[in-house]
Amino acid sequence: MKKTIFLLLLVVFAQQAISQTKTSTPLASKPKLVVGIVIDQMRWDYLYRFQPLFKANGGFKRMMGEGFSCDNTMIPYAPTVTACGHTCVYTGSVPAIHGIAGNAWWDNQLNRVVYCSEDKSVKTVGSNTDAGQMSPKNMLTTSICDELRISSNFKSKVIGVALKDRGSILPAGHSANAAYWYDPKNGNFITSSFYMNALPDWVNQFNNRKLVDSMYALGWKTGLSKETLADYATDDVKVYESKPFGKDAIGFPYDLSAFIGKDYSKISTTPHGNSLTAEMAKAAVISEKLGKGTATDFLAVSFSSTDYIGHSFGPNSWEHVDDYVKLDDELGKLLSFLDTQVGKNQYTVFLTADHAVAHVPGFMKEHRLPAGNFDDNTARKEMNDLIKEKYGVSNAVESLFNYQVSLNHNKLDSAKADINAIKQQIIQILLKKDAVANAFETSKIMATSIPQVQREMFANGYYPNRGGDIQFVLKSGYMEGSTTGTTHGLWAPYDAHIPLLFYGWGIKKGNSHKEVYMTDIAPTVAALLKIQMPSGNIGHVITEVMK
Repeated sequence: MKKTIFLLLLVVFAQQAISQTKTSTPLASKPKLVVGIVIDQMRWDYLYRFQPLFKANGGFKRMMGEGFSCDNTMIPYAPTVTACGHTCVYTGSVPAIHGIAGNAWWDNQLNRVVYCSEDKSVKTVGSNTDAGQMSPKNMLTTSICDELRISSNFKSKVIGVALKDRGSILPAGHSANAAYWYDPKNGNFITSSFYMNALPDWVNQFNNRKLVDSMYALGWKTGLSKETLADYATDDVKVYESKPFGKDAIGFPYDLSAFIGKDYSKISTTPHGNSLTAEMAKAAVISEKLGKGTATDFLAVSFSSTDYIGHSFGPNSWEHVDDYVKLDDELGKLLSFLDTQVGKNQYTVFLTADHAVAHVPGFMKEHRLPAGNFDDNTARKEMNDLIKEKYGVSNAVESLFNYQVSLNHNKLDSAKADINAIKQQIIQILLKKDAVANAFETSKIMATSIPQVQREMFANGYYPNRGGDIQFVLKSGYMEGSTTGTTHGLWAPYDAHIPLLFYGWGIKKGNSHKEVYMTDIAPTVAALLKIQMPSGNIGHVITEVMK
């Protein structure tokens, strides 16, 4: 009798389990949409430094609270600049392989300066300027977006959106349906004939709204009190901050009304630039019906205004704090929009940065911290003067792009100059500079006596035909260029430690301090989507983030 009752209970439990399985909503095998968000110039520590200012329903707290945070994510190469960063995130590769060796470089084969996404064979679409003569042709590998397109037999849609052309084009990859970027000469989003011959109607309608003028009319005001701002940053106005809106525009509130209909470039150095980008991204999701097809789609968005503001004012400015508070709100609205448009838990988001940033040297000195500036123009003149005097060759040093000295070998070969001797003389000039910690031939990176982390980062960042002859390393806290504002590009953690958040479909809740790298993002997305990783990938899957 007891045995019979036991068997009956087993049957009942089995039927209940089958019934629950039938009535429950099955988990989708793939997300409907992947959204890649790159914050241009974001230090990892901002997630925690500004956290008390972020809203409960804002983007950062939502992603950190409901998603997974990789708190020790590093860039594995130098130079840590925008084009390299965006390319690395989406290719899982490094400049030594994907070929994007900087925002620009001296090309030893073409014997001229090359911009990372330039393409003179295509035409601007949506403007009468040359701002659209761009494509991803200089990127030598596939991106995760390309691999998604291939895996679906090109049914997946891929759209890139950013203010900067390189922030849109390089992530979207070679086979993207479209990449759109901002033309500061007319205030419109444009593209190139690489993608299409005319802007879609929805883009023309978006441009015709002239949101930039409406945003200029609002000006730039902070919603934070002076007392609150003072808890997170230095005084409102400092001599080492730049003045992007004119010499008389100093501190909050900024009146931008004078730029209406006249200068469309200034919007990029305000939080409104991020809002404009977000609105364009939302318009793309709606108009292109992203997440509505049978295959997973991809939206690659880069928020560039953080970089413009950071360069001008630095990470310890009131403007910078206000910008990140507003960006948090904008990201929260974007996630809510995706909940409605695509469906909560039906999309996957990753958020990272293309690079971080150094403190303004003036700020560092003010607080007795080691810092300074490297005058690259003076250094280049000294090098050229020496070569001119000894060998009669003018302007043999073509550039100091990416903390590398590039020589014009054609000129020097024609003059039968001793290039090896010139390299050594240039190294000696650099080593005498107070800002320089080291200098060596790029061809001898792996044999140079420097710490392993530096050796690997410089080797990963060196593509021979697009790299210089000599690598120089600045001391901690030093940077090249102006004494106002700040920049990035070095191997140091303040430039190379970036945030990495995963959120949504397939993502586990949690965080980790395990060291991971920018190159690990693309293969992790590939694993989530069960597709091939990009063709130059050297990264590894971050298994901890996945359910």
